[in-house]
Amino acid sequence: MATGHEGEKTTDLKHLGPGEGSKVEHIKLESQHLRGKISEQLQAEGPRFTEDQTQLIKFHGIYQQEDRDARQQRKAAHTEKAYQFMVRSRIPGGALTAEQYLTQDEISEQYANGTLRITTRQSLQLHGILKGDLKSSIAAINQSLLSTLAACGDVNRNVMACPAPISNRAQARVQEIAHAIAMRLAPRSTAYHEIWIDGEKVETIADEKEVEPIYGATYLPRKFKIGVAFPGDNCIDIYTQDVGLIARLEGEQLAGFTLVIGGGMGMTHGKSETYPRLAEPLCDVTPDEALNVVETIMTVQRDYGDRTNRKHARMKYVVEERGIDWFRQQVEERLGYQLQAASPVHIHAAEDHLGWHQQANGNWFLGLHVQNGRIHDKEGLRLKSGLREVIKRYRPELRLTAQQNIMLLDIQEADRVEIEAQLHSYGIETDPTKVGHYRFAMACPALPTCGLALAEAERALPDIVQALEEPLRALGLDGEPLSMRMTGCPNGCARPYMGDIGFVGRSKNLYNIYVGGDLLNTRMNTLYAASVHTEDLVAAIEPLLAFWKAERHPQEGFGDFCHRVGIERLRDEAASPSLLH
Repeated sequence: MATGHEGEKTTDLKHLGPGEGSKVEHIKLESQHLRGKISEQLQAEGPRFTEDQTQLIKFHGIYQQEDRDARQQRKAAHTEKAYQFMVRSRIPGGALTAEQYLTQDEISEQYANGTLRITTRQSLQLHGILKGDLKSSIAAINQSLLSTLAACGDVNRNVMACPAPISNRAQARVQEIAHAIAMRLAPRSTAYHEIWIDGEKVETIADEKEVEPIYGATYLPRKFKIGVAFPGDNCIDIYTQDVGLIARLEGEQLAGFTLVIGGGMGMTHGKSETYPRLAEPLCDVTPDEALNVVETIMTVQRDYGDRTNRKHARMKYVVEERGIDWFRQQVEERLGYQLQAASPVHIHAAEDHLGWHQQANGNWFLGLHVQNGRIHDKEGLRLKSGLREVIKRYRPELRLTAQQNIMLLDIQEADRVEIEAQLHSYGIETDPTKVGHYRFAMACPALPTCGLALAEAERALPDIVQALEEPLRALGLDGEPLSMRMTGCPNGCARPYMGDIGFVGRSKNLYNIYVGGDLLNTRMNTLYAASVHTEDLVAAIEPLLAFWKAERHPQEGFGDFCHRVGIERLRDEAASPSLLH
């Protein structure tokens, strides 16, 4: 197995000795292309799958979870854990029809917990589904011509793309190529349709022979993430991807892509061999070359990724430890030709696409903010009901964004006033300037459903952002953009290592604070303070805001300021009482 020594490959587990390879690798190998015993356990009594099968259902877009809020009460009552399931759809580029969205909305009411959640990879999650309702839920998703296959698991995940509506042919091709990559790298096993759709072929995949020509019997060492960006706009956090394709234009024509590789956010507390990493340039490709080159890059990771230690299994470690030159050579040998040198990349924005914007065809799109991606009704904001009524009536195309927001496309000029009035009647704000500092904030679900969560995130961040509004206002900084990202563990699902401020759960009510990222999402932040209690997070940030106000350069953002002055000076100066007056 690969341990960092050049030349060792890791795909053929048939020749492993006793104890070699992680447990998950053997589960995959023995699964008969992701079948395992899923069908048998799906029909069996009981609310859960066994541990080995929970690894396989991930490939089908399913995570087994529990209501951790109920854990102690159920333990005291000597009853089984409150098992439930999260189901994630694969939605390349976040592109949905009105009918597909309404299907997800209906499933959430009939089988899930009544909410929808937009993910940071432009897909949708349904939470709180019980085992007996999994098949009905997944069948309904497939009937809407979406799929949950490969939304999770050790495969290529949802392919991201700039969600802005098509303004020219080049932008159309960017979105088309993102979809083509998703289809090209989808698993070929027929297990998914056998188990969930009774063998009926609903979503077309080019080759359904019982082989995995790309993945092999053991698929990838870990998940794999790809994003396609439009020139200059880093709205999908391109440097956090395993493979990022940044479009290059000649006039309004798509000339090709600059590829960056080796990004990834996950790490493990106390394990120095794990770390977040930004992608780095590899090469330029033409539009016709893109699919082959991306597939070939993935096969290098398939063959050399660490299959003994899943915490060290992402492609970023292969790139970091073996080097970009070695990686390029591997790709070139497999392709049979030399790659072009990478062009310089210039990022000038990280658009959130909120508010009203006119499209090239004269219609409009409207980007709506969704706090932490959670679509539900609450007092004063009936977001779920309002979206449902507008989408039912006007049937817009939809896009989900990497910031967990939603866009309504192709709205006619004559309908704008009426749509805005209808949304306002449900408490839905259409002016992004009125969202406040939550406009650039994101959190992962964390507790109570995520089994990896060490601390709160989605339920904690709103109070923190609200508490920071007052000192920002008092300092005259209330109009300044400030990105805040919070996760309940170090795996980084909300990309906390890229924000102006990142809060990363360390244990119950304790967080590491990171500062110094940038709004363009091109630079990672740095650890500022470790193991800060939830109640002290705002107090830890307030002095930094005062220092920023006092010492910033004209128009200098908070993250840029923190990066410029450095962590040690931040720590020293923030301790000065004079900054608080």
